[in-house]
Amino acid sequence: MHLSFCFSGGCAIIRPPRDGGIRYRGLTQEQVQPVAVLPVDYEIEYICRGNREIVGPKVRKCLPNNTWTDLTQRSRCCDDTPVTHPERIQRKKKLYIGALFPMSGGWPGGQACLPSAQMALDLVNKRTDILPDYELELIHYDSMCDPGEATKLLYDLLYTEPIKIVLMPGCSSVSTLVAEAARMWNLIVLSYGSSSPALSNRQRFPTFFRTHPSATLHNPTRVQLFQKWKWTKIATIQQTTEVFTSTLDDLEARTKEAGIEISVRQSFLTDPAPAVKNLKRQDARIIVGLFYETEARKVFCEVYKEKLYGKKYVWFLIGWYADNWFKIKDPSINCTVEQMAEAVEGHVTTEIVMLNPETVRGASNLTSQEFLNQLMSKLGGKNPEETGGFQEAPLAYDAVWALALALNKTVGPLNAKGRRLEDFNYNNRDITAEIYRALNTSSFEGVSGHVVFDAQGSRMAWTLIEQLQGGSYKKIGYYDSTKGNLSWYGNDKWIGSGPPADQTVVIEEFRYLSQKLFVSVSVFAGLGILLGIVCLTFNIYNRNVRYIQNSQPYLNNMTALGCMMSLAAVFPLGLDGHHIHRKQFPVVCQFRLWLLGLGFSVAYGSMFTKIWWVHTVFTKKDEKKDKRKHLEPWKLYATVGVLLVIDVLSLIIWQIVDPLHITVEKFVREAPKGDLDVLIQPLLEHCSSQKMNTWLGVVYGYKGLLLLLGIFLAYETKSISTEKINDHRAVGMAIYNVSVLCMITAPVTMILSSQQDASFAFASLAIVFSVYITLVVLFVPKLRSVSQDINTGEQRDRLHTRFINMKNQVVIFISHQGRKLSGQRLLCVPQNPLINPKPATEEIACFIAPW
Repeated sequence: MHLSFCFSGGCAIIRPPRDGGIRYRGLTQEQVQPVAVLPVDYEIEYICRGNREIVGPKVRKCLPNNTWTDLTQRSRCCDDTPVTHPERIQRKKKLYIGALFPMSGGWPGGQACLPSAQMALDLVNKRTDILPDYELELIHYDSMCDPGEATKLLYDLLYTEPIKIVLMPGCSSVSTLVAEAARMWNLIVLSYGSSSPALSNRQRFPTFFRTHPSATLHNPTRVQLFQKWKWTKIATIQQTTEVFTSTLDDLEARTKEAGIEISVRQSFLTDPAPAVKNLKRQDARIIVGLFYETEARKVFCEVYKEKLYGKKYVWFLIGWYADNWFKIKDPSINCTVEQMAEAVEGHVTTEIVMLNPETVRGASNLTSQEFLNQLMSKLGGKNPEETGGFQEAPLAYDAVWALALALNKTVGPLNAKGRRLEDFNYNNRDITAEIYRALNTSSFEGVSGHVVFDAQGSRMAWTLIEQLQGGSYKKIGYYDSTKGNLSWYGNDKWIGSGPPADQTVVIEEFRYLSQKLFVSVSVFAGLGILLGIVCLTFNIYNRNVRYIQNSQPYLNNMTALGCMMSLAAVFPLGLDGHHIHRKQFPVVCQFRLWLLGLGFSVAYGSMFTKIWWVHTVFTKKDEKKDKRKHLEPWKLYATVGVLLVIDVLSLIIWQIVDPLHITVEKFVREAPKGDLDVLIQPLLEHCSSQKMNTWLGVVYGYKGLLLLLGIFLAYETKSISTEKINDHRAVGMAIYNVSVLCMITAPVTMILSSQQDASFAFASLAIVFSVYITLVVLFVPKLRSVSQDINTGEQRDRLHTRFINMKNQVVIFISHQGRKLSGQRLLCVPQNPLINPKPATEEIACFIAPW
């Protein structure tokens, strides 16, 4: 027994036993030599040389009363080799693994994982090429997959002898707790059953490794399948738990990098009905579902109700559900087994490969099938489906092998530094760093496949891809995330002709003007232009006839020309993408505007000028009679010119400031006839500008005032009878018709702008009718008058006589149809009675009168 000398604030250093020594945790021998007192709660460990073992307390702790624990018991080194054996058998040094196997609780994975780990330990300890000087021993407890229970057990593992060199938890929730605390004790954590993506965080869990791949390992496979089937738009629905949320965050990052859009992201806590309805409402087609098996039944019951299945949809689910999960009767849903089977048909699952599909012998010299046979034997014939953790058992087996191979790899480097594995304590970072490096570079063939860890300590593994075909799962491929290699069987089946589209295919379809309507109106417009040409020709040819002269033929010519320009505007008004290219459309837009604007100004302006001057001359009672007799023509032409200049300037400013361009109007999508997974997007081309309504308001306001004023003037002059402008009543009637048609057409065409046929028909027919009415009202009476004069045989041959005042002499030249006449009695009148005779030169019209 060693005596201790008590000092204030600590315990005196104890001398080591014979053939042994004391390990001072966290201190080297050089640091211990000058120290006489060690602080309270400090622990020392006895060690022995050679094959000797400690008899008595192996660890002592400094108590608050300045004494060491268990001083009544002596610690000594003894050789326990039997005396009967002349040769000494070298005993292996034990390395302890602290493990938490959930034998009960939410995931009783320890039921199969613990026997699997013990199988691996037995093989490792028998191998002479792996840790020949060491023996691994498992100290395990039942964590019940409960973080609270695991906290208590972790404390017992850390504060109860012997020292554990590695911790092996199971559940994700327990592993999170253990891995976060292990850094304080410089302990490596190697998990066999944790899939939470949150554990892939080196800043938070710097010493964590796992042979169970992260749940995010499904995501590279999913992205690979999205790209294979050429999908660029997907939707997701998840149960609101940490593991699924972090998995979905990782999927979102990977899809974004691959150029794939997650257009809809829905989540639910207990009731998935609203989330499923939102998926339907937003036209989700390719849907990734992340939820537990019990919630999966709820989701697909709602999927059946919303008809969110069939040839238009593909669901991606987690592959670790039971194969008959959708056939299990669940009181929480109100769907039959047949309805559930119909809803889930064709969905795709991704599952981590936990058992090597190839027949190869790895580090344990066992094939995967041999491992299963031995495990079944160790389980004593239990039903695998009723044994918790049976699927994860290969991962627990390979976890022990990964640890053994890593520890074996550290022996050489540690010996080079004068360290040994048995020297490990919770303050020794050097040994922890060596174990970390060895695990980080692990690469071997295990019964679960090739074992290798990524930079976050997560297992890299293959992913199995299956599809539900006819109510049973069929393997359709594998994906190796380490090499990015997709092995495809080519036996995938689809309800339709192939993989569905990732969204409803929208076919853009332009609405074009009815060609029958366009041709019909164009024929009327062409005939109207011919009528305008006939009227214009007639008016020019008979310009010297007195009846024509008294109607101001030049203004009538302008009216006919304006009518023809307005009719010509009908043709570009009906041109659209069916006839011309989109690049030419702005030119057509400008052509419409200029033709219609100038045609209206010329035609209506000339009629407005007539009626305005009639009103001006014949309604002023205070003026003298002789002042009303004469009307200067240049004033009439100037009035039309002013109206035309206003229109030209306004159109130029409009074209420069805010030119017309093509705009496309979109309508509500339409479903085509037949069972086609497409929608028709109707489009309609318009001529428009940025401030179209403002410009139209200005133009319509200006033109509307002219129309209203024209109606007022026509009404005021309806009772006036004068030969000076003999067709002013006809002009008034034309103004009535044009004004009414324009005032009705302008607002109606704006309302009907989205209906190309109705809008064109209304506008073009208004133009055609107003032009026909104008030409008929103005020129048909003139045609009849001239024709009647010819038919009655009245001899009113036209004579052109020019009086020329040459040196105060008047010379008269008289001709009749190109021949000079003499000996005839002539009746001569001025050619234009509104023009005052001039003293120098004047034209008169003379007719042969009977004797």
